Amino acid sequence: MPHKGSVKPFVNFNAKQDAELLHRAMKGLGTDEDAVLMLLTSRSNDQRQQIKAAYKKAYGKDLVGALKSELGGLFENLIVALLTPPALYDASQLHKALKGAGTDDDVLIEILASRTGEQIKDIVKVYKKEFGGKLEKDICDDTSGHYQKLLVNLLQGSREKAVYEDKIENDAKDLFAAGEAKFGTDEETFINIIGNRSPGHLKKVFDAYRKLSGCDIEDSVEGETSGNLENLLLAVVKCVRNVPDYFAGRLYKSMRRAGTDDSTLMRVMVSRSEVDMLDIRASFQKKYGASLYTTIQEDTTGDYQKALLYLCGGSD
Repeated sequence: MPHKGSVKPFVNFNAKQDAELLHRAMKGLGTDEDAVLMLLTSRSNDQRQQIKAAYKKAYGKDLVGALKSELGGLFENLIVALLTPPALYDASQLHKALKGAGTDDDVLIEILASRTGEQIKDIVKVYKKEFGGKLEKDICDDTSGHYQKLLVNLLQGSREKAVYEDKIENDAKDLFAAGEAKFGTDEETFINIIGNRSPGHLKKVFDAYRKLSGCDIEDSVEGETSGNLENLLLAVVKCVRNVPDYFAGRLYKSMRRAGTDDSTLMRVMVSRSEVDMLDIRASFQKKYGASLYTTIQEDTTGDYQKALLYLCGGSD
């Protein structure tokens, strides 16, 4: 499989040498922010973990703590995010979304709709280890109704793997009967089918649904549901159709508004940089007729901007 991330493992990697470079960048008066951001954005997350270990061994100090005392603001947050293992980063984002004042549903929806079953299982484990509670319980305490049900469903990370040719037509008919064809909506059917079937299977169901009903499943979800349930169903449908496309939309929305939603911008850039950033960039250009690189340039400043542009992986 071709590598679709903008950040790849650094070829002649030497953790000890990198730790030394970072140490030098922080020594003396002021910090060489350029050295820090160029180094960390050109190493994979796995390599950054090795640098942390080498730094601890050489200087007896925690690298994240050392950087935090030298940096500030959004740039600091971004550097700390880059140094966090992916499952822990997702778990922390979910914890923050649940434990703050009010629930940040956008974060719950984005992470649970877009991660693979394996990733979700890892997140659940790390969440328990790190925060001492069960993610499912914390989600149930903060949400309700059909929205809660679908979140818990996705949290099992046990989506089917296969495409069942014999079920495609039936699933499409069931979705049609549950929404467009009746007065009121049978949300359970939407949740059971969209929340459990494999992406490959659902793509075929959505094609069959279009033939049957004359409209896209997205239109029906928008017409038949509302609020958080609608947003979650739409996110799942978008991720089934095309994950990079979904994230291109998230990035566009995070920047094209009054004030930038930096937490979303940062989370997507960090968590997709090694996965599918090149596809997200292509998708962004196609959907919005603008380059992701230029859009980030217009919406951010300083070292934070520089680091994001490196994660974007080039200006074309």
